[in-house]
Amino acid sequence: MRVLRALAAAAVVCVTTAPSAHAWVDPTTGAPSARHVTKSAEIPRQNWLPGHRGVDLGMEPGAEVRSSGPGVVAFAGTVAGVPAVSIDHPGGIRTTYQPVHPRVETGTIVEEGQVIGMLGHSPEHDGLHWGARTGPDSYINPLTLLAAPTIRLKPVGAAR
Repeated sequence: MRVLRALAAAAVVCVTTAPSAHAWVDPTTGAPSARHVTKSAEIPRQNWLPGHRGVDLGMEPGAEVRSSGPGVVAFAGTVAGVPAVSIDHPGGIRTTYQPVHPRVETGTIVEEGQVIGMLGHSPEHDGLHWGARTGPDSYINPLTLLAAPTIRLKPVGAAR
């Protein structure tokens, strides 16, 4: 019985002291949750259907764009005239940032929150378009990678 208690206690210590998984950050601010979503993701059920495969985050052209997590730059260049950066992250997730003029090259190892480029101008997106996928045709809402925002409700009509 003492052996079982010792094993149970050791298991609890191992579980509670395990290193935490890396946290993702908003590529516009470096914060753990998104601050200014201008267009939500509308991931279609079938890849060939119309939709919005990512989110648009409010940001001014010329602002610095950050990597949402650690990884390796898979692409840094232009696609159909739009500057873009894609990063492969641990766990098989690839994030893409558009329109971003790269400050990194393909193969560069980046850290969470590291500046990867400057936001360009796009008539199609209001700020930064941030996409994520777990496979060639498996898009996910990138906001699910972030922590939930803190919401504080204030009483209506309260005295100041």
